[in-house]
Amino acid sequence: MIKVMIIDDSAVVRETLTNILSNGKDFEVIGTAGDPLIAQKKLATLEPDVIILDIEMPRMDGITFLRQLMSTKPIPVVICSSMVEDGSDNALHAMQYGAVELIQKPKMGTKRFLEESSIHICDAIRAAYLAKNKVKRLTLNMNEALKSVTVQPKLSADVIMEKPDPNHLVLDTTEKVVVVGASTGGTEALRVFLEMLPVNAPGMVIVQHMPENFTKSFAERLDTLCKVNVKEAEDNDSVVRGRVLIAPGNKHTLLKRSGSRYYVEVKDGPLVSRHRPSVDVLFRSASRYAGKNAVGVIMTGMGDDGAKGMLEMHEMGAFNIAQDEKSCVVFGMPAEAIKLNAADEVVSLEKIAEEVMRHCN
Repeated sequence: MIKVMIIDDSAVVRETLTNILSNGKDFEVIGTAGDPLIAQKKLATLEPDVIILDIEMPRMDGITFLRQLMSTKPIPVVICSSMVEDGSDNALHAMQYGAVELIQKPKMGTKRFLEESSIHICDAIRAAYLAKNKVKRLTLNMNEALKSVTVQPKLSADVIMEKPDPNHLVLDTTEKVVVVGASTGGTEALRVFLEMLPVNAPGMVIVQHMPENFTKSFAERLDTLCKVNVKEAEDNDSVVRGRVLIAPGNKHTLLKRSGSRYYVEVKDGPLVSRHRPSVDVLFRSASRYAGKNAVGVIMTGMGDDGAKGMLEMHEMGAFNIAQDEKSCVVFGMPAEAIKLNAADEVVSLEKIAEEVMRHCN
């Protein structure tokens, strides 16, 4: 049973989240609080596994509370706030201070949104719980964590583009291209990876599961830290050396090729593997348009998005790298790719950049 505390100044949000979690067989809401000061008093006697936290609250903001919590009594935190809507600095700070997941809460129609997003919310809490147990001897494996969720039909990349023909030949080129997929724990993992890349690194496209509008600020922050140029992908952006494109939240991003030019297509479409953007969609497009000229990287994350796409890349001759279990926050996505024999190498986070450059050179 996953014990949850909800900290939000809205009584409607607290009640709605409590009702959603009460319908899950593996959740128990052990406490709620209208602001962080009330929560601090309750935490003296309560021991939640996961905290759901708003950012904008009276008396103390959620970011300050998160920073204090992580420095004294670390507990996995899922941010559920309208302040991620515009990719605010506060949301970026939340990830830096250790928030496991971000859920974008609208300013209007919040109750209905939470009810419609119940599966995503439950998955986020489970991912946070798995991150906690990884540090303290994981006792709940990925399959057990997902048993009680009411699963909606999970669409594959077929809804965006047809599966590539393994007999289809991709024209040779001297230029390599790198595609990367990440989810839970990926914001920090991507920072580590990208900071290690040289200025002449191969062109790269990344899908990080992240709310709409948050990806722009995330890309801008990375751009200030890295030698390579990092930006949120826009339709028809060229994929060139020294440039990293981050798929925008709520849009699928595909790699395309015209002659020797690689570029991206940013488009709408249904959820694939319950995500938009989807790693499977990006990886399938790389298998189609780059083939053996591609390098695939799958990093820390909950679920299996990207595993099938990476297998398709492998079948088309791409070289694939998976992050190892020890350096992952949640060893879900890489583990699923490894199970399918889609990864050519399994390395630690700190070694991924080196392996990418070694293969591309």
